[in-house]
Amino acid sequence: MNEPTHALPEMPEPTPSEDRPHDPLAVALGNASLLGVGYLMLRRRGLAAAAAVVTVVLVSRLVSTARPAYEIAVLVWWVAVVAHGWFLARRGGSGVALRGQRVVALCITLSVLLAVALLRFDASRIEESVTEARERGDCAGVSSAQDRVWFGHRVADAPLAARGDESVEACDRLRSARTELNTALTGNTEALDKGFGTLASVLAEPGNEKTVETALTGFLGGLPAKDPCTTVTVTDWLRDRKRSNDVLDRSADAARRNAPAALVGCGDELMADSSWQDARAHYERLLDRYPGDELADKARTGARRATQSIELANVRSLLAPGSGTQPEYCSRPAKYSGAKPMGKGTNRALFYSGNTYGQDYTDKLPGAWKAADAADAVLVVCMGEDTYGSSVRTCPYQGRSSGSTTYVTFHKIAIPVKVYEVRTGKLVVNRKIQINGSSCPSRITYLTFRDSDSGPPSTRYVTESTSDVRSAFRPLVVR
Repeated sequence: MNEPTHALPEMPEPTPSEDRPHDPLAVALGNASLLGVGYLMLRRRGLAAAAAVVTVVLVSRLVSTARPAYEIAVLVWWVAVVAHGWFLARRGGSGVALRGQRVVALCITLSVLLAVALLRFDASRIEESVTEARERGDCAGVSSAQDRVWFGHRVADAPLAARGDESVEACDRLRSARTELNTALTGNTEALDKGFGTLASVLAEPGNEKTVETALTGFLGGLPAKDPCTTVTVTDWLRDRKRSNDVLDRSADAARRNAPAALVGCGDELMADSSWQDARAHYERLLDRYPGDELADKARTGARRATQSIELANVRSLLAPGSGTQPEYCSRPAKYSGAKPMGKGTNRALFYSGNTYGQDYTDKLPGAWKAADAADAVLVVCMGEDTYGSSVRTCPYQGRSSGSTTYVTFHKIAIPVKVYEVRTGKLVVNRKIQINGSSCPSRITYLTFRDSDSGPPSTRYVTESTSDVRSAFRPLVVR
């Protein structure tokens, strides 16, 4: 039995929808925002996403590098997406004018362009503030102005923002240079070299003349340093620095202003420390380099004092006790130009005996004739060994045990002397003096050997008195 067949109701065929009309101008305006708005109007979401990605990549590279090439790339990309949107809308649509689409696209694009324009205008004002501060030499003002820059400014005008960053970076380097130069004021020439190297490198970049000059002025304002010897170290370096024919050459003028006083001050400090050689070198350096300076006379006085101190130390060393009976000075005299010249009246002297075991006659000399030290001595008297001088009288003496008669001749005490003037180190007297005294006493003593008594020696010295000794020495010291 055949079952009845039911026919399915016939479904109507879907009618193909007509392409939605697109306005090429609206699409082009939408793409001009660089946000892919035109592609979204065309319902090309893939193209819209790709366009946004390309825009983000280009803007990111522009912000990170600030290279003008990326600005050109963004402009080319802008033209490309505008033209491409126009082309797609013309090809795929009716090309009708749609007021609504145009208004939407125009509002979005104008908003973007207006934001960019305002940001670029603000960035230019910030750049002007940075430039003005830099031209004033005000690094603090440069940093303060550049701190107003934010990401939006960098997107709108990356190269302009980057120029401000370069100015801040230059100021940071100048701050490092100031730190080095402040260290240099302690006498650290390595820090001085580094500081000036940084100043020179910043100065080589256009527009930094005033900021470099301000940093240099701050350093030069720290001169002179507290310690004059440190100031000498710094000014010597500045003086010897190779000229660069720019603002840094001002340092030579600062050296010229500060060096004379520093050289004298350092010389005075070295004199106080008994470093006379170094002190004299500092005084003489001023006289060599700045002979017409107002401190030249003081330097000459200092150099003379240092020279005299060196001479005095040498004389004292030569007068120090040696291995012999006389100091080295007696064979190798030296001058002390600070001593008083030999003249009328009493010339105080230092006396050195040549007797190894004999009598020291200087004990009988008056204290007014004796100097306490080479510093207040006019003369140095070097005495040799006693010898027999002129005979005075001969008298007979009978031996104690033998009973034989011996004739004894009494002689003056002859002493060879050399007298040097301390001021010049020159020999002014070279002769023998003779000390007179009493002779022929009633009894004399002498040595005998065991039972042998040959009588007293036939020659003897006179017996000198204090007045006899002074009479002999007087012509040496009293004029």
